[in-house]
Amino acid sequence: MTDDAQPNLPYRQELIEIGARADAGRLEALKRQAAAAAAALLAEPGADAAPILALPERREDLGEIVERAEALAKLVGEVAVLGTGGSSLGGQTLLALADRGYGPKLGRPTVRFFDNVDPDLLGLYAARLDARSAGLVIISKSGGTLETLAQALALLPPYLELPVVERAKRVLVITEAPDSPLGQLAQRHGLTLLPHEPQLGGRFTALSSVGLLPAALGGLDIGAVRSGAAAVMAALRGQGTEAPPVVGAALAALWMEQGYGQQVLMPYCDRLATFALWYRQLWAESLGKEGRGQTPIRAVGAVDQHSQLQLYLEGPQDKAFSLVQLQSRGVGLALDPALIGDPALDYLAGRRLGDLLLAEARATADSIAAAGLPLRVFHLAQPDEAALGGLFQHFMLETLLTAELIGVSAFGQPAVESGKAAARRYLREMAS
Repeated sequence: MTDDAQPNLPYRQELIEIGARADAGRLEALKRQAAAAAAALLAEPGADAAPILALPERREDLGEIVERAEALAKLVGEVAVLGTGGSSLGGQTLLALADRGYGPKLGRPTVRFFDNVDPDLLGLYAARLDARSAGLVIISKSGGTLETLAQALALLPPYLELPVVERAKRVLVITEAPDSPLGQLAQRHGLTLLPHEPQLGGRFTALSSVGLLPAALGGLDIGAVRSGAAAVMAALRGQGTEAPPVVGAALAALWMEQGYGQQVLMPYCDRLATFALWYRQLWAESLGKEGRGQTPIRAVGAVDQHSQLQLYLEGPQDKAFSLVQLQSRGVGLALDPALIGDPALDYLAGRRLGDLLLAEARATADSIAAAGLPLRVFHLAQPDEAALGGLFQHFMLETLLTAELIGVSAFGQPAVESGKAAARRYLREMAS
């Protein structure tokens, strides 16, 4: 077991089990390879990677993001965020820190994310939509994402009945391309057009306005999100082969070599359940190319101990595991087994819900390690803005470095484009 000191980071990555089929010497070689790839990336990041590396230290754009969010939050009681994939998941993940399913922070608007084109859900929302008391944030990097355009066309009509000056206050559009269909829609109807970070791919946008504007609407400290990510960049520059993203990339490449074709990310925290969905897109879309990659699986502890753990431990031995564990000892509501009166439950006396969640996480980790399956654990003091910013940056860097190690480009999604073209063709055929 290794447990390297990782000072100033908002999380700690602990390697528990390298895997019964893995080789420690090969891991060290891959760590050296990953560290060399990191050094090359820092020296010459290229157009696609440059904004990913630069955003954590940037602060000059945060003021406008907060200003836009505050102006909208004071005007409306709810905001619908339209987007799909990376244009939605980063914001959803951040907002889960503020809205735990029981509504927003006091004085903040309810933020709803629409990331699909299900006619039932959008139809229900449109039927109750009051354009004067609700805002729209429409996000598409290209400005041509079919699903996002359809969402906008479906929900925009009530806003067109407002005076242009009022419409501009309530509808914000984020796109990289002002001359795209979405950009043209904004300009034609007087919507507020905000720039998308140039050259930043959708699944890498969590630390940009795409993720931070919804977070600011929820009243979160977006500067702390960036600061958590900046700490990871400092580790990448200063810790060489022991930098957490370097170690993570080496582990991923090693486990793929050893036939562990699936990676389970399992946070023991409901507020991080959407983070695992964000990771799933990032890992799948970046690495799944040319017959290579690793299938990401999202699980949530302790729920999926009851639905998936049997398979994980006694099914096909093709999975590596990354658990996210909180320091939850002594946290939460108290448990009083005297209410039941069964002496066999005395071990619950004096315990709290956080003690149970921590015990469940440790038990799962022990079971996975005992089975000889690859396992690492991310330890968090608490799931706050800095911790989430750090995890975002860690996994984005880990993805970039893993792509280098397995020989694919982390950018683009060519296989997805063919499906988009087919959907457009089917729509034309319907019209004819």
